[in-house]
Amino acid sequence: MKILFVHNFYQITGGEESVLRAEVQLLQDHGHEVRTLTEDNKSIQQMSRLDLAGKTLWNSEFAAKTEAEVRKFRPDVVHFHNTFPLISPAAYYAVRDAGVPVVQTLHNYRLLCPNALFFRNGQVCEDCLGKSVPLPGVRHRCYRGSRMASAVVASMITYHRFRETWTQEVDRYIVLTEFARHKFIQGGLPADKLIVKPNFVQRKIEAGRGEGGYAFFAGRLSQEKGLGVMLDAWNLPGRTMPLKIAGAGPEEELVREAAARNPLIEFLGLQKPEEVLSLMQNACCLIFPSVWYEGLPMVIIEAYAAGLPVVASNLGGMSSLIQHEKTGLHFEAGSSHDLARQVDLLASNPDLQREMRAGARQEYEAKYTSEKNLKALVGIYESVVRGFGLVLGLASGWIAF
Repeated sequence: MKILFVHNFYQITGGEESVLRAEVQLLQDHGHEVRTLTEDNKSIQQMSRLDLAGKTLWNSEFAAKTEAEVRKFRPDVVHFHNTFPLISPAAYYAVRDAGVPVVQTLHNYRLLCPNALFFRNGQVCEDCLGKSVPLPGVRHRCYRGSRMASAVVASMITYHRFRETWTQEVDRYIVLTEFARHKFIQGGLPADKLIVKPNFVQRKIEAGRGEGGYAFFAGRLSQEKGLGVMLDAWNLPGRTMPLKIAGAGPEEELVREAAARNPLIEFLGLQKPEEVLSLMQNACCLIFPSVWYEGLPMVIIEAYAAGLPVVASNLGGMSSLIQHEKTGLHFEAGSSHDLARQVDLLASNPDLQREMRAGARQEYEAKYTSEKNLKALVGIYESVVRGFGLVLGLASGWIAF
């Protein structure tokens, strides 16, 4: 097949870029012809606020570039990962005008929530879910702490909702979990256009043996990741298991101070991927205390590949991603005491540890390998191409009844 990927890069590289690169490489390795068309948020620094607002709503220049590339390359399908803010949903129309179906991966909740996270003031917030106009997001300055910037994002969401862009101009949405699919259905997207396809681990990872005897956290050091909950749990009386923390972010100083006060906590800073993998293979469990819904964190998939059980908040996608006492343990979101209780359960039960290590690896092999992902991804493409051809046939009178 011929696939064109379209993506708006963020100023700070994140998980979406990793997924994009992995999918491109996977398809190319199996004989598919792939091209990419991208925009980069670094160019925002040279734009006026008015120009940026206009492009967020409708970028006719990039739409023209997209249509030209589609007519030149003639792909079977165009797969978008992110259009915010510079590509804009105008690019969907350009692709459809060129007679090609559109697939969009939904990595976050931007279509329903101005800050894309359903998270405000340290806790889950669904005030904008199901609202035609997401005014609460503007009132609370949910995007970048700015009422003006939040109004621009809310205008983009509202304009394309009333124009029926979300329901008519995208042929299939890829979501990462069943939980996310349910939320988008609540938000008004057609259920028959939403299909669950998880991310995958591109590199080969061997299962570890977990002989290090420590718990491990790896990820962005920010409020929504639940760092306070985790650190509080390790400050409770009776802790014996060491905690190693790898990562960087705005709450790095909080972690440094906790490590300085508590000898059981070790802050490793930002680590290279191969070092993170080695730490996973030797850890007893991965701690995932997030207090927002999350998408499908790559760190959980990599933990499963390493045969590492995950102790996670029973919240959002984590509720279904982690099978309690099979691939890990759930704890009550936001509760440091319950987190400590689940870690104690794991530490005191070697048999349960072994069972969950095996269960984690089995979960990886069943759902998150490159082979499984290739089959699912190509199947989605083939489905939308068939469906798009049928619609065109009906519209052109090719099919008679």
